[in-house]
Amino acid sequence: MLRVKDVDYLGDYRLALAFSNGEHKVVDLEPYLVGEVFGTLHNKEQFIQYALTPVTIEWSNGVDLAPEYLYEIGS
Repeated sequence: MLRVKDVDYLGDYRLALAFSNGEHKVVDLEPYLVGEVFGTLHNKEQFIQYALTPVTIEWSNGVDLAPEYLYEIGS
C-alpha cells in the first residue's frame, strides 16, 4: 500500500511529497481546489493547515487525497 511519508510546503499550492516506495514528487494542487469540498482550500491560510496521517496528508477541515492520486498527479 502506497503511503505519503513526508510533506513539505513549497509555496503557492505546491507540496513536496515523499512516498513509501522511496520516490519523491512535487504536486501542484491549485487546479484541483474547486467545488464545495476542495474549494475551501483555495484560501492559502486554510491550505497550509495540513498534517501527515499514517497514510496521506489531511487538512484541518478533514479533506484528504489518496496517496495513489497524489503520486499520479505529481512530477
